[in-house]
Amino acid sequence: MSRSVLLPTCLSALLAALTLPAARQPAAAARPAARPATYCNPVNIDYGYCPIPDFVTQGKHRTTADPVIVTFKGDYYLFSTNQWGYWWSPDMVKWNFVPRKFLKPHHKVYDELCAPAAWVMGDALYVIGSTYSKDFPIWKSTNPRGDNWTEAVKEFQAGAWDPAFFQDDDGRLYLYHGSSNLYPLYGQEVDVKTLQPIGPRVDLIRLHDDLYGWERFGEHNDNTFLRPFTEGAWMTKHGGKYYLQYGAPGTEFSGYADGAYVSDRPLGPFTYQAHNPVSYKPGGFARGAGHGATFQDPYGHYWRTSTVVMGVKNNFERRIGIWPAGFDRDGLMYCNTAYGDFPHYLPRGAKDNHIQGTFTGWMLLNYAKPVTASSTLGGFAPNLAVDEDLKTYWSASSGRPGEWFQSDLGAVSTVRAVQVNYADQDATLMGKQPGLYHQYRVRASNDGRSWRTIIDKSRNRTDVPHDYVELPAPVEARYLRIESLHVPTGKFALSGFRVFGRGRGPKPEPVKSFVALRGDTERRNAWLKWQVSSRATGYVVYSGIAPDKLYNSVMLFNATDYYYRAMDKGRTYYFQIEAFNEAGISARSPVMKAE
Repeated sequence: MSRSVLLPTCLSALLAALTLPAARQPAAAARPAARPATYCNPVNIDYGYCPIPDFVTQGKHRTTADPVIVTFKGDYYLFSTNQWGYWWSPDMVKWNFVPRKFLKPHHKVYDELCAPAAWVMGDALYVIGSTYSKDFPIWKSTNPRGDNWTEAVKEFQAGAWDPAFFQDDDGRLYLYHGSSNLYPLYGQEVDVKTLQPIGPRVDLIRLHDDLYGWERFGEHNDNTFLRPFTEGAWMTKHGGKYYLQYGAPGTEFSGYADGAYVSDRPLGPFTYQAHNPVSYKPGGFARGAGHGATFQDPYGHYWRTSTVVMGVKNNFERRIGIWPAGFDRDGLMYCNTAYGDFPHYLPRGAKDNHIQGTFTGWMLLNYAKPVTASSTLGGFAPNLAVDEDLKTYWSASSGRPGEWFQSDLGAVSTVRAVQVNYADQDATLMGKQPGLYHQYRVRASNDGRSWRTIIDKSRNRTDVPHDYVELPAPVEARYLRIESLHVPTGKFALSGFRVFGRGRGPKPEPVKSFVALRGDTERRNAWLKWQVSSRATGYVVYSGIAPDKLYNSVMLFNATDYYYRAMDKGRTYYFQIEAFNEAGISARSPVMKAE
């Protein structure tokens, strides 16, 4: 969401479990002989700091949102809000930043490409930001790896906020846009030669939060003080159908998600897809999966990039995530966010299965485990760096070299990767700043006395706020310690020091007594309950519109129930649950039906 204006605005009987076989688990994907690179959300790019003075009164911080990824000449190009440039990557592993300001001094805005649109047409890549005025240019480049852009149009006459462009197979070009809690999303044809709008602007879709539970505003979908927002349009054509994607209900919330409407024509009429939301991640470390874009890898598989919610120092403090996506055999669009902030494989080949998922099977090894630190600033306690919450963090009392943080895995385990998530404490920067970098070392030990270095970033000169390091070979260790050598600004602070691999011992037992309760007075909600599973660290609950279409999920820690609020009022839903720990994932429970 890149919000431009705020506009006014008896439980049923217990349902018996179905005797259906457990759905296929997304646990470890088959490992090829030559290991490809992996990644871990949030995406590790050099996020700029917020440039808007009114948004940093509670602390200066990094932020971006509203991502667009398009492929062009074999590379991936990533554009997002307020970054004073963009990134390109040949593989979705290493992202290279290209400094660039697309707006001109007379525009007099802080946003600098707020919620940008990017699309490929012919042999060029095109870009424009959000605006209600009619004086923004559309930029064009045939070589965007460098700062090589020309004005395709000096002044675009549509005045579109949260714009998205789509060129159909017949060559015709369409614009989709809108960001409001009152007005709909709009569509309009654009002349491919003049790049100006032609024909009437069409009302496309509106929110119906009275019917669709996930569209309700608020952290708990309770319509807190505002009507929900619809925004972030994106169009994908697949199998002859047009899938109009949209974000709702608000970028502040863990349930920020993207839905889809479907049509036989690019400007509709559109029908609400039976499976919604499409992109949804309300639980786990990195929460939120709204206002994004769908793109394809070189093997033809779909992916989705979207906004990850933070909202600590400002409602619009956010990050970016990438998730496997696709269309099932019935043409339903989906996005697989199960274990979506654990390590995943990047594109490997034509046989990848995004319904099954790209999860490596490397489990989190240090959730809520004992920790120690060199110092602590106030209430920013060390345990907040291992609580699987991106919003909370530990801070050392300084940013000086030598501050350290140590995590005890509880037993010697096989470590495969480490993610270092820095937090912004007492940062002094605003806007995009060149030359920033982090330096640190990670040491490992079996006994807490004899240490060996497993990650050495002492000579690193790049900005890595969510640094993810896949180890070249597995390491056996019980203790891991990170020592800070340099931070770009402020204190040495961590929102997540996350260790991945496999622990020793058995997996958890399957979850028992899993039930789904759906009342008569509020059909958009269900109360899910279950018995504590032996040896479980956490749980993943799957949901969907059929037993074989459980495409949405939520990861939970320290829970034996969950209030699921994302159901359509008149639709039957199905639920399933599995437990996980450091050693792996249990078999799933029987599927539960909520009518």
